[in-house]
Amino acid sequence: MSEERTKLEVIAPSIEEAIEKGLQELGLTEDDVDIEVLDEGKKGLLGLGTRQARVALKIKSPADGGDGETGTELAEKLPVLPQETKELADEEEPEEVSIAKETISIILEKMRVDAKVSVKLGDSESNRVQPVLIDIEGNDLSFLIGRKAETINALQYITSLIVGRELGRWIPLQIDVQNYRKRREDELRKLARRIADQVAGTGRQQALEPMPPNERRIVHIELRENPHVETESVGEDPRRKVVVRPQN
Repeated sequence: MSEERTKLEVIAPSIEEAIEKGLQELGLTEDDVDIEVLDEGKKGLLGLGTRQARVALKIKSPADGGDGETGTELAEKLPVLPQETKELADEEEPEEVSIAKETISIILEKMRVDAKVSVKLGDSESNRVQPVLIDIEGNDLSFLIGRKAETINALQYITSLIVGRELGRWIPLQIDVQNYRKRREDELRKLARRIADQVAGTGRQQALEPMPPNERRIVHIELRENPHVETESVGEDPRRKVVVRPQN
């Protein structure tokens, strides 16, 4: 008999609840199974960053002292997990992803926002830590972006603080709502190229509107290979802006 039919994995808020849930599903007692704790789980701060416990219940064979007839009959009744499901169970979600997903989900729930959340690790630059990327999709979520992205930036800041507290270390985190970040980046790149053409044509410098650091960085990157202009950030936050000058 394959191990797939004699072993059941259960997830619950605590080890005790996972064991009880598994025994109820099998209709057995603790004497009939071997119990393996796969993940003890974790209780997060104020309910955030919580990870559930995971245990495996393996039906004992007669040689192990279990009820051979009962164990065999019940083992035959256990479903074989689809291959895709088993692969997903075997692949543990990165801790920073699971904590970020639960954190933003709880925040949105408290805000009474009905939205779909997806979280993944982004590509790292050189030897930097992989950023956590959070995408929020739903109907008419423009209020989550706010005027000049004030709301989405505040949401990102709060989420980043909580995730960092739960992990015990800082990690780069970015929240996007309905692909706003991508649309804004495209707009900034077009604006940067247009301003650069004007500066190169007139020989006079131009200053862009005040922007947060991540948006200023997009402008600098877009124009750094332009042979006709150079860029510099001037002023103090939150009024810091990019100045585009003719190349010397």
